[in-house]
Amino acid sequence: MDTVAVRQLSDDLSEYVEDVFASLRYSGWQDRAGQYLRGLMLDGRRKSIQPMAARLHGPHEQALNHFVTNSPWDVTPVRRRLAERMSEALHGPAWAIDDTGLLKYGTASPCVARQYTGTAGKITNCQVAVSVSLVTDTASCPVDWRLFLPEAWDPASSKATADVVTRRRRAQIPDQVGHTPKWRLALAMIDELLGWGLRPRVLVADAGYGDAGKFRQALAERDIDYAVQVAHTVTAYPLSIGRTRVPYCGDGPYPKKIYRQPARPVRDLLLAAGPGAARRVTWRNSSRRRTGQPVAMSSKFVFQRVRPAGPAIRSAHLGQDLPEAWLIAEWPTGEPEPVKYWLSNLPATTPKRTLIRLAKLRWRIEHDYREVKTGLGLDHYEGRTWQGWHHHTTLVSAAHAFLTLQRLDPKTRAPE
Repeated sequence: MDTVAVRQLSDDLSEYVEDVFASLRYSGWQDRAGQYLRGLMLDGRRKSIQPMAARLHGPHEQALNHFVTNSPWDVTPVRRRLAERMSEALHGPAWAIDDTGLLKYGTASPCVARQYTGTAGKITNCQVAVSVSLVTDTASCPVDWRLFLPEAWDPASSKATADVVTRRRRAQIPDQVGHTPKWRLALAMIDELLGWGLRPRVLVADAGYGDAGKFRQALAERDIDYAVQVAHTVTAYPLSIGRTRVPYCGDGPYPKKIYRQPARPVRDLLLAAGPGAARRVTWRNSSRRRTGQPVAMSSKFVFQRVRPAGPAIRSAHLGQDLPEAWLIAEWPTGEPEPVKYWLSNLPATTPKRTLIRLAKLRWRIEHDYREVKTGLGLDHYEGRTWQGWHHHTTLVSAAHAFLTLQRLDPKTRAPE
């Protein structure tokens, strides 16, 4: 946005900052938060502190840097208010789990390492941020973040670098923070949002999280419906396999459930059904238009009711039937096998169109990441501290949420 557009939204932004940043009690902190949000929203190639301060023509660069890097304000109440406000505005959104790479050139930024990121499509020097976003078909916003700490940054790991203690001290990483799988970081954020009194309509995630049986089991234990993408190697049993066929006559213990044969990869289950089992489903209209009409999003899908297997799920259901789930696969015409797979614990009565619409809902996250990176400077932060990174990502989320609220307000024409 240019300065005129930001000025037009000044009153709305002041009210928003006063609400979302109400926990910032020290003199000047809310003003700095508002100034930082203005800097993020103003046009400009770089959204690091120095060029933002120059564009704002108000706060000194040193003041903004101190607010983000050194001021000890807590991000948790800010993120909580942000999540509460966006959940209300989006009317019961889904939650989407994802992660993104923040490319870096140096080695001093907290948790930077050579690791894989889909942002670059390869192993490269980067940070990896895990996020929870509130999502609907038409709007979304990331509200919580975790910075993934690679094993090279964990003194307890055999893969730690020789200078790990020094690097952690310089980056001000808390002693209790160690290497944790991304799905566990996601689960910690889910528990945090649940603790704030929020619940998702459904949770969606890509295979990086869906492949983890412990993650899916943890969602089920929290009574959270999910539709998560999985790899073709994830295993399951056909629904017909379950109880023993020994009739129960009322004498002695009830016969245990048995799964004598190995579970099969979901790919094999669907190949056995064949492409003839695929049916065309249209799940929504695209934002693109053809001859003035919206383009329908449709493809061919296979649906099966299965019992997902895996050590985590089996150990949680000893002596019981494994729980049922939907196995969904996209199998476009002409393809020799399915191209994408999902597992969902939604009820057996869920309409097929609803299953696909929810499974595909994660696409909104890619839109978010483009906006928060390119437009709002998520990966432009040049500070080198753990606290500074969390402050910056929280402020970026707040700026993104403000713009989203403006777009949702029928009385406001929000700048793109």
